[in-house]
This record gives sequence, C-alpha cells and structure tokens, in this order.
Amino acid sequence: MATEIAESDELRGGRVRLSDLGGLEVRDCEVSGLKVVDCYGSDVYLGGAFGRVVVNDIDVTAYVESELDRQCPARVLARDAETPDDYWAAWDAIEVMWQATFDRARKLPAGEVYEQVDGEWSFVETQRHLLLASDAWLGNAVLEEEAPYHPLGFPYSGMPRADSDKLGLTLEATPTLDEVLVPRLARMATMRRVVDGLTDAELDRVCGRKPAEPYPDQEYVVRRCLKVVLKEEAEHHRYAVRDLATLEANS
Repeated sequence: MATEIAESDELRGGRVRLSDLGGLEVRDCEVSGLKVVDCYGSDVYLGGAFGRVVVNDIDVTAYVESELDRQCPARVLARDAETPDDYWAAWDAIEVMWQATFDRARKLPAGEVYEQVDGEWSFVETQRHLLLASDAWLGNAVLEEEAPYHPLGFPYSGMPRADSDKLGLTLEATPTLDEVLVPRLARMATMRRVVDGLTDAELDRVCGRKPAEPYPDQEYVVRRCLKVVLKEEAEHHRYAVRDLATLEANS
C-alpha cells in the first residue's frame, strides 16, 4: 500500500533523490519554493494557485494566466472588480455561465453528476462547496444572517471535521443534484439582490463577522468577501466544465 502523509511538516525543506515517484499526488499542500530538478517522465500535471511557475528555466506564469483568462472571461471580471457596476457585471456573467452548465449537467446519464474525475469533486460536490462558500462569505460575513449555513454545504478539503460539525454540515449526505440546487439557487438569488443594491460605501463597510470559525480574526471588508464569492464561482466553474467534458466523452 502506498504511503500517505497528511497534516505533517516532515518533508518541509527535505530532499527526495533517486526515487520512483510515479503516480505521486500532492494535494492541498503549501509548496512555496518547491523544486523538481533533473527529473524525467510524462504527463506531469500542476494545478493550484501559484505565484510564479518556471518550467525548464522558462517563466510560464504570464502565459498560463492569460490562457486561463481567455478560456474564462468571468475570471477576469471577478478578479478585477472594483466598482459596484464591476461586481454587478461579474455576477451577471457568472449567473449566465452557470445556468448553461446546469442544463448541460442535467443531460448526463443518471448518476454521473456524482462521478469524480481524477479524484476531483463531483459536479454535485462542487455545487455543495459553492453553497458553503456563499453561506460563509455572503450569508454569515456580509449579511450576518441568524442561520447562514445550509447542512448540504461542503467545506474545503482541509477543514477539520470538528469545525464543519460546528457549522451543522452533513458531509455524508447524498443529495440529488436538484436537492442541492434548491438552496444553491436561493443563495445565488441572494447574491443577485446584494450586487443589485451595492454602493461604494457598502463595498467599503467592515463586516461584523468573519466567514467561519476556522478563518483568522481580522478585518473583513464587504468588497473582499464578495470578491471571494465571485472568484470561487469562476474558478470552480472552470473545474466543473473541464470534468463535464470528460464525463460526456466517456458516456
């Protein structure tokens, strides 16, 4: 059985030499300063949020970012939003692209919305995660709702189980896509109402709460919280359509 190392710093600053790392998966890890030197192989995949990526001494960061922006224009709108009109335009684009993707997912053979592609979240799990993201950053932080967290929400993979339990999340639930989309679309409608009424003063308002307990105690401003929702929607849509294409091809 392959070795699994989790929640550990034992490899920090270490060196792996003359070893067979074929099929190695590094997931949800801090990799600043990571170097892969004089290695060989095929089908090397990198995915994540990287400040700078250099391949064979060529800085490919700008190319990767520009290609991602080309493939997902909503990503640019989300990242660059500054004014109330910018936030409105970004959310408008996100609503349109998700509606088309929901229609696409419903055309899959039964059960495939639960299928994981290469160990990534299924389509249903992605919708559950976006539900929680908007519950936390919009419902809790911005709107300070009395009960912001829906039990079908799905946390980021590194959230301690005790923290997700405190939010009342039922991680083992197996809802249908339509069951998830009821609260998901309701939360999207809440975001629509918020961006429709945005002002410069509201964007600069300091929130009375942080998104959720695991987050650090610091100042959270409305514009930052709403931008997190926008970015989460844009990035996870990119992942979702990538995996939908694979499921469609396989079916």
